[in-house]
Amino acid sequence: MIGRLRGIVAEVGEEDALIDVGGVGYVVRCGARTLARLPPGEETTLQTEPHWTDQAGLRLYGFVTRDDRRAFVALQQIQGVGPKAALAVLDVLGPAELSAAAQRGDRAAVARANGIGAKLAARIVTELKDRPIAGEVVAELRGAAPAVLPAAPRGAVAALIGLGVAEAAARRLVDEAAARLGETAAEPALIKAALQELGR
Repeated sequence: MIGRLRGIVAEVGEEDALIDVGGVGYVVRCGARTLARLPPGEETTLQTEPHWTDQAGLRLYGFVTRDDRRAFVALQQIQGVGPKAALAVLDVLGPAELSAAAQRGDRAAVARANGIGAKLAARIVTELKDRPIAGEVVAELRGAAPAVLPAAPRGAVAALIGLGVAEAAARRLVDEAAARLGETAAEPALIKAALQELGR
């Protein structure tokens, strides 16, 4: 099983990326949030999850972090959620955000994903409530009062979108920056931290 790829980003398309590993090009299907963080010509490391279908054969799905891959796998264990739907959910909610939404029963947050209806969103929230999909974040949320992770400041998200970053990716990057720097971090600091993360 191919669990990780490290190579040069040769091409980035709308739904996948071509990763050159020692002269061999691997086509990796990724969500918009991941694709936004893959600059062509740069070296990258992707956590990968293989998926086999009779129609398409073997297909690799790629993620920047292990938590992303863990969440992708957990989502597909839910009836009615395939790879496409799992990627759609992770485009609007990162693993930590998804964990928080499940803990507080926020079906509306999950239903923002493309192709996810209210009934499926409810099933996702219910089945992920006690499932570890975001490392230590889930452990911190258990036994605590329902928590809402800090929302990304509008100005910082707007700035990233103005630089050509997809909205879902911009929101995720700024959320991660806010989690690292704290809720009181100034907007310029959030933008700088998000751009640094984008450049990795």
